[in-house]
Amino acid sequence: MKARKLKDDITIGVFSSSSPISATVPVRYERGVKYLESKGYKIINGQLYRKKDNYRSGTIQERAQEFNQLLYNEDVQILMASIGGNNTNSILPYIDYEYLKKHPKIIIGYSDVTALLLAIYAKTGLITFYGPAVASSFGELPPFVDWTFDSFNSMIKGTISFPYCYEKPEVWTEEFINWAEQDRSKEQLGNDWICVNPGICQGRMIGGNLNTMEGFFGTEYMPEIKKGDILFIEDSLKDACTIERSFSLLKLAGVFEKVSGIILGKHEKFDDNGTGKCPYEILLEVLGDTKIPILADFDCCHTHPMLTMPIGCEVMMDAANKKVVLMESPLN
Repeated sequence: MKARKLKDDITIGVFSSSSPISATVPVRYERGVKYLESKGYKIINGQLYRKKDNYRSGTIQERAQEFNQLLYNEDVQILMASIGGNNTNSILPYIDYEYLKKHPKIIIGYSDVTALLLAIYAKTGLITFYGPAVASSFGELPPFVDWTFDSFNSMIKGTISFPYCYEKPEVWTEEFINWAEQDRSKEQLGNDWICVNPGICQGRMIGGNLNTMEGFFGTEYMPEIKKGDILFIEDSLKDACTIERSFSLLKLAGVFEKVSGIILGKHEKFDDNGTGKCPYEILLEVLGDTKIPILADFDCCHTHPMLTMPIGCEVMMDAANKKVVLMESPLN
């Protein structure tokens, strides 16, 4: 199931399914809102705007209600996360999936919002979007915010033709600057995608933030990973010890025996624990004798800029030639 393409007079409803970013760093959030408004989008803040309940934006029921109310709002065509967090999985039992089946909308976010994106796909079959959030993505400064917006905007408005080959950004950044104080653009690093294992594969793209997936893996809210799927995974601020455990979960669950390829996103501020190893080297050790195409350091992750990727769509990956091709439109 797919939502429809959008053209003009687009309204974004902003939800906060975990962290209360509009309350904790309002300057970053408001800059994101103003940026989207400057590009012609209308913004409706969810009912938890500027609300804070300690580490979260509201109670479990309040956060679910905020999301559902934006679903029911007929003026809203896109539901976009304000940011991620740690507790989106708590609200999964309370989302109105039946309404979404009858009234499909574009749902977009990343990181902890993986829980919502995959649960919605599992429960409804609706294509969801692993892509930018209001504060963390659109609150960034140029030029990175502009490149992130271009990918999002062209995908949502359907101005690209299919098959669509993702273009590798020339530069990227993971520089951290205090969000409340940032007044300059971040450093630019030369960019490349890494062929870890060569090969060509094609299949349904499934995945998101791996650490978040562990919070609902094996439940009814996690889509079944099927033979031939292409697994997309990324993470942020983790260390070698943690991602070995995360990769090993996938191996123990038989995921690597099913998927036809892996797209590994850049890992923001990775701590190698003194090993000198990068994430894909740890993945190779966990994989062992399993040989599948792997493309690493893809730019759909916590670093900037961020490409927008639809979950559930057919994708072709040519690891040796560093190509990721979206084979179908994610929208009707």
